[in-house]
Amino acid sequence: MKRSAIAMAVLAAATLPAGAAEISDGKVKIGILNDQSGVYADFGGKWSVEAAKMAAEDFGGKVLGAPIEIIDADHQNKPDVASNIARKWYDTEQVDSIMELTTSSVALAVRNISEQKEKIDLVTGAATTELTGEQCSPYGFHWAYDTHALAVGTGGALVSQGGDSWYFLTADYAFGYSLEDQTSDFVKQKGGEVLGSVRHPLGTNDFSSFLLQAQASGAEVVGLANAGLDTANAIKQAAEFGIVASGQRLAALLFTLSEVHGLGLEAAQGLTLTESFYWNRDEASREFGKRFYERTGRMPNMVHAGTYSGVLQYLKAIEKAGTDATKPVAQAMHEMPVDDFFARGAKVGANGRLISDVYLMEVKTPEESKEPWDYYKVLATVPGAEAYIDPAQSGCDLAKP
Repeated sequence: MKRSAIAMAVLAAATLPAGAAEISDGKVKIGILNDQSGVYADFGGKWSVEAAKMAAEDFGGKVLGAPIEIIDADHQNKPDVASNIARKWYDTEQVDSIMELTTSSVALAVRNISEQKEKIDLVTGAATTELTGEQCSPYGFHWAYDTHALAVGTGGALVSQGGDSWYFLTADYAFGYSLEDQTSDFVKQKGGEVLGSVRHPLGTNDFSSFLLQAQASGAEVVGLANAGLDTANAIKQAAEFGIVASGQRLAALLFTLSEVHGLGLEAAQGLTLTESFYWNRDEASREFGKRFYERTGRMPNMVHAGTYSGVLQYLKAIEKAGTDATKPVAQAMHEMPVDDFFARGAKVGANGRLISDVYLMEVKTPEESKEPWDYYKVLATVPGAEAYIDPAQSGCDLAKP
């Protein structure tokens, strides 16, 4: 079925009489599918599962009188493993929606299956803008962040803070190239310049030669266009080389509170990064953060908080639609504003992108930190309309004027 026809079907289903719909099999079942044993296990992992369970419990454990069930699985960062799990969940386990989906290749694979099966997927853990671009779906949603928002926040906003010359350490695969390219564009748009870049193998343990090149460049900012253990190892070794101590700034293009905690403030201090959530930003985020900490022994990052927000919004949409049927629920997701501790006054674009503010952060020094997990200073707020691609310009057929 063509996308335009699917979109018309969504609109038609949304006009069903209020009493005509029901919960299909007596329960609402949500699957959290992510990396629980590999390099992104702290980035999302079992902590996202707990966030989803918190959202279900906070909603009351039921929606339209039907119990809410959260299940989970480890996709091991392998698209084929994720695809097999998704098909099983949809075909034999009556899963209504799959969420989180760390790793872009996995998220795109599950997106394809979800569209074929006419099921809702909501991504919080993957970065690619393709999910709301050419691979958009009338049943697909992207929460929390994407590569464009990271580039705008860490690239464009940091130039406005005075970091106007850059040198990149880039992971030698598509994800790294995309991060470098998008960030370079925003650096240049803001009047900055890119002095050069060097590519490193995925999973390298020795960044010394790459860091020496970055140091010799004289760039004010060393941009780390990588993720996970690559970023952590680069930051550790940059501290050993005294890069931040000598006056250069480190900018991690995909790094969260969880990874900062793993490194410790001694190594991570002075690092700049972008997240769409920080637990210590205001009273509402602190209240959620403390409840999450009591449950897990750690504070949430944007993926955990975004998963809570996405699950809660999905349940609200079921309640609004009066059914768990995919098409009217997807329509409700598009129509309803998002206003919670994670995203205030936010909205969902026609391409499924949650458009909410993101924040440029700087990691505090050990002396500046006043309590456990008090790791960030908020340097700038980037409005959602600036952080994310205009849906009409995203390449998504559903969002074309």
